[in-house]
Amino acid sequence: MRRSTAAAVGTLTGAALIVGVRLSVQPPAPPAAAPSQVNLVDNPSTPKPTATGAASKKPSNAGAKKPAEKKGAFKDGVFKGKAVKNIYGTIQVSIKVDEGKITAAEATYPLTGNSATINPPAIAALKQETLKVENAGDNVDAVSGATYTSQSYQQSLQSALDSAKA
Repeated sequence: MRRSTAAAVGTLTGAALIVGVRLSVQPPAPPAAAPSQVNLVDNPSTPKPTATGAASKKPSNAGAKKPAEKKGAFKDGVFKGKAVKNIYGTIQVSIKVDEGKITAAEATYPLTGNSATINPPAIAALKQETLKVENAGDNVDAVSGATYTSQSYQQSLQSALDSAKA
């Protein structure tokens, strides 16, 4: 009788400890919020000199260089790609083009569940790759571990690049 009582007490104590430990485990803290989105339209890059001020300071051969500077693969402006849905959420890319080159890139992306830990660093890496793109044929490399995010980003970026073609 003593053995069965000791066994029962031991089993109940062990079960109580397991339940207590399980209840005391806290879920992981949610990651810090994603950086605020930059409005590409209201956030102009460096101000361009006016034609009158620039003409008075430049030599007469400056007019010959201006068309060469304007040569770029894209027309200037802000272009928004189509929103691309994947199993984790929707990603949409916006690019800002200045003097025919991409000067800024922003993206909206999901921040719930695992996406909250995967997307922010993946999108940051994809943005850096986007700034290196000089023509629509250039590829933006996918981020390892963020396959769906990378694919959606690339599709939305391609849509924005198609809109920006000169």
